[in-house]
Amino acid sequence: MATLLYRLGRFSFRKRGRIAAVWLLLLTLLGVGAATLMGPTSDKFSMPGTESQRALDDLDRQFPQAGGATGAIVLAAPEGGKLDPAAVAPVVKEASELDGVIAAMDPFQTGSVSQDGRYALIQVQFDKAADEVTDEQKSAYEAVGADVEDLRVEHGGEVMGGEVEVGSTEALGVLVAAVVLVVTFGSLVAAGMTLLNALIGVAVGMAGLFSLTSVIELTSTAPILALMLGLAVGIDYSLFITSRYRQYLAEGLKPEEAAGRATGTAGSAVVFAGATVVIALAGLSVVGIPFLSVMGLAAAGTVAVAVLVALTLLPAFLSFAGEKILPRKQRHADGNTAGTGTVTEGFGFTWGRIVTKLRVPLLIVGILGLGALTLPAQDMRIALPDAGTAAEGTPARKAYDLTSEGFGEGFNGRLIAVVNGEDAQSTGTAAEKATALIKDTDGILTVAPPQMNEQGTTALLTIIPEAGPTAVATEDAVHDIRDRVADIEGADIALTGATALGIDVSEKLADALPVYLLLVVGLSILLLMLVFRSVLVPLKAALGFLLTVGATFGITVAIFQEGHLAGLVGVDTPGPLVSFLPILLIGILFGLAMDYEVFLVSRMREDFVHGADPQAAMVSGMGHNARVVTAAALIMTAVFGGFVLMDDPIIKSIGFALAVGVVIDAFVVRMTLVPAVMSLLGRAAWWLPKPIDKVLPDLDIEGEKLNRQLAEETREKAPVSV
Repeated sequence: MATLLYRLGRFSFRKRGRIAAVWLLLLTLLGVGAATLMGPTSDKFSMPGTESQRALDDLDRQFPQAGGATGAIVLAAPEGGKLDPAAVAPVVKEASELDGVIAAMDPFQTGSVSQDGRYALIQVQFDKAADEVTDEQKSAYEAVGADVEDLRVEHGGEVMGGEVEVGSTEALGVLVAAVVLVVTFGSLVAAGMTLLNALIGVAVGMAGLFSLTSVIELTSTAPILALMLGLAVGIDYSLFITSRYRQYLAEGLKPEEAAGRATGTAGSAVVFAGATVVIALAGLSVVGIPFLSVMGLAAAGTVAVAVLVALTLLPAFLSFAGEKILPRKQRHADGNTAGTGTVTEGFGFTWGRIVTKLRVPLLIVGILGLGALTLPAQDMRIALPDAGTAAEGTPARKAYDLTSEGFGEGFNGRLIAVVNGEDAQSTGTAAEKATALIKDTDGILTVAPPQMNEQGTTALLTIIPEAGPTAVATEDAVHDIRDRVADIEGADIALTGATALGIDVSEKLADALPVYLLLVVGLSILLLMLVFRSVLVPLKAALGFLLTVGATFGITVAIFQEGHLAGLVGVDTPGPLVSFLPILLIGILFGLAMDYEVFLVSRMREDFVHGADPQAAMVSGMGHNARVVTAAALIMTAVFGGFVLMDDPIIKSIGFALAVGVVIDAFVVRMTLVPAVMSLLGRAAWWLPKPIDKVLPDLDIEGEKLNRQLAEETREKAPVSV
C-alpha cells in the first residue's frame, strides 16, 4: 500500500494543475447537481417490522384521511378568565380553510376544553405526512389566530417538525481549528492550505450528498452529521500528511520526494483510519433501521471523499505552496528547503519518558477515573425527542408547555389504537372491547370515542396517557395496552402514534446496541492485528475504546439526562438521550479512536522494527506524533463543539458526546494509558504466533517495504568509486 500511495503522491505533486482542475471541475458539477436536484429532507422515522409502523401502513391503506400529519392549536384565556365559544370559532374556521387541511375540530364539540374553561385544543388534520407539508403551508398554519385579541395562541403537533439548519455557530469550530493549525505549523500558508483542502473535500461530499436527495430520502440530521465528520476528519487527515511532509523536508529530502514519502507513510495510516470510520458508519446498516442506515452511509461518503482529497489534492497543494509550507525562520534565502536532518525534542518526548516512569500509577488512576465517569451510564434511558426537549422559545416548545399547563403532559403524547376488522360489526365490537380494556389500564387518562372509516372496517381510538411522551409510565402503559388487547377476537388491533413509534424505535435500537458494540470491538481487534501484526496491541486498543465509550456515555447521561451542569451547554430540559445517539456514538468514536491508535502506535512499531528498544520505540512514537495528535484532537473537539451551540437538541447532544469522546480518547486513553501499557508490556507487545503471522497479509502501514525499496534504488544509482 505504501508504495502505491508513494507513487500517487509524487504524481499529484508533479501534475498539480491537472489534479486541482479535476477536483474543481468535480466540485462545480456536483454543486450544479445539488442546486438543481436537491430535494427536501425528512424528520420521518420509519421502523419496519414494528407494531407501530405496521399500524401506520394500515392507516395509509384503510383510513388515508387519518394518515396525514396532525397539528394542535392551543388557546388560553387570560388568567382567571374562560374561553368563549364565539371567540374560538373564527380560529377553527381559519384553520379548516388552510390549504392541505382536511378538518379542524371545534374543541367545544370534541370536549377538548380544560375543566376550568381557560384552555382549549383545536385538532387539525392534514392530508399529507409532515415531511410532505410545504413551508408555505406550515407558515400559514403558524399564522392561524394571529389576529385574535386577548387570547394566547400557540401552534404545535407533528406538522411543526422542521429541518435543522446550519448556522454561524459551526464556523466557530472552524475558526478554532485554523488557530490550532497556525500554532502547530507556525505558517499561515501551511494552516490555510490544510484548512482549504479539508473544506474542498467537505464541499464535494456535501454537494454529492445533496445531489442524491431527489432520489434518496434523508433525515434532517444526516447532512449535519456528514458535515460534522467530514470537517473533522478532513482537517485531521490533511494535518497528518502535511506534518509528515515537513518532517521529511527537515531531514533533507527534495519536495517531490518528501511529498511521495509523506503520502506513502502518513497516507497509509490515513487510508486505514478512514477505512475504519467508513466501515463503522456503513456497519450501521446491519441494525436494519432505514433512517440510521442513511445517516451512517451519508457520513461514510463524506469521510471517503476526505480521504481521497487528502491523498491527491493535498500533494498538489504542497507543490503550489513550495517552501512557504515551512515557518519563515526555516526557509532558505536561495529557495532550498533542505534541512539538517535533526529533530528537536519537544514535550512529546518528555511526556513519553514521564509515562515510562509513572506507568503503573497512571494506569490505576486512569482506569479508576474513567470507570467512575462510566457509572451514570447505568441509568441511561433513550427515546425519540419530542417538543418537550426543544429549545425554549421555539413554537413547538411553547405549544407543548401550554398544553401541559392546561391539560397535563399526557395530551402531548397521544396514542392511537388502530382496529381493523372484516366488517363494520366485528370492527365496532372489537373497538368497544378495546376501549374498555384500555380505559382500565394504569397510566391512561382517557380514551376518545372511536372514529370509523367510510366502510366501517377500521376504527381509530385516540388514547391520552397520564404522563408525557418519554416518561417511563407511558412506556409501561404502551406495553400493558398491547398485552391486554392481544386476545380480542374478530379484529387486528395495533398501537401506534408518534409516542408508540418512538418507544418501538428506542427498544429496537437498545436491543441492537450490544450486537453492534461486539461487532465494532471484534472489527477493531482484527484490523489492528492486520496493521500491527500483534495480539496484545489490538486487545489493548479495544479495551481502551470500551473505556472511552463508557466514560462518554456516563458524562452525557449526567448532563443531558440527569441535568447536572446542563445550563453550561444550553440544555433547557433534561430528558432521555435521543435513541440513536448511543449506537451512532459507538460507530463514530470507534473510527476516531483507531485514527489516534494508528498514528501513535505505527511510529512505535516503525522504530521497533528498525531495531529500537521497546521503551525507546514508545518514547520515539510519542515524541514524533504527540504534537500532531494533540492538534488533531483539539481540532476535532473544536469542530464537534461548534455543534453544541445549535438549538436542536439532537445535534447538540451528538456534538457534545463526540467532543467529550475525542478528548477522553485522545488525551486520557491514547496518549496516557496506551503508552503506559506499551511500556509495561515491552517486547511482548509485538508478539504474534507464527501460524497467524504466516496467514495475515502484510499491509506495510508504516512503510517499511517502501523504505527498503527506496534505499536499494539509492544504492543502485550511487556512483561506483574506483
